[in-house]
Amino acid sequence: MSPKLLSLSGIAIVGGAGLLAGAQAWVSFMLDGTHDIEKVTGHALNPALSPVAIAIVAAALALTIAGPIFRRVLGVLVALLGVGLAALTINVLQAPLSAVSGRITELTGIAGGASTTMVVWSQVSVWAWVSLAAGVLAALLGVLVAITGGRWVTGGRKYDAGSAAKSRGGAPDRISDWDALSDGDDPTADIR
Repeated sequence: MSPKLLSLSGIAIVGGAGLLAGAQAWVSFMLDGTHDIEKVTGHALNPALSPVAIAIVAAALALTIAGPIFRRVLGVLVALLGVGLAALTINVLQAPLSAVSGRITELTGIAGGASTTMVVWSQVSVWAWVSLAAGVLAALLGVLVAITGGRWVTGGRKYDAGSAAKSRGGAPDRISDWDALSDGDDPTADIR
């Protein structure tokens, strides 16, 4: 497999994994006096997870048609998005009860620090860790693209406007004629 295909596939997969992980329950908890286990998804904890994960997938799609310079720019963007996804996840992992305090307030009517004292059991699911891993991997793949993206093989000659006829010494063919028309030149001007 080529480095380009591995990078593009990896970025799309980690973006999809981040999106999937955000849709799953991240924090489960039980309040004092109840036997119901409440589950809160990653997207409910931080609504910015979805747009960041979708942007990573979109960057993978944009990389398929980007030129060498724009590939490097997109690589830096993917790295920054990966760092953002990881940072959003770390906030929940560091203080899961603080992250669900809004939901606790909805259930109990008690706001502030007193709301978290009503929690008798809590657990962070593996999906939060999947989101963190997706963010870290996206950041690493983005750096890889920023470094190596300029050396990737480009599209075929049909995507290089005007260069096809020049590379063959001016011998006309249907593709180069269409490219010439697209460039505003008349390919029949030299034939007389």
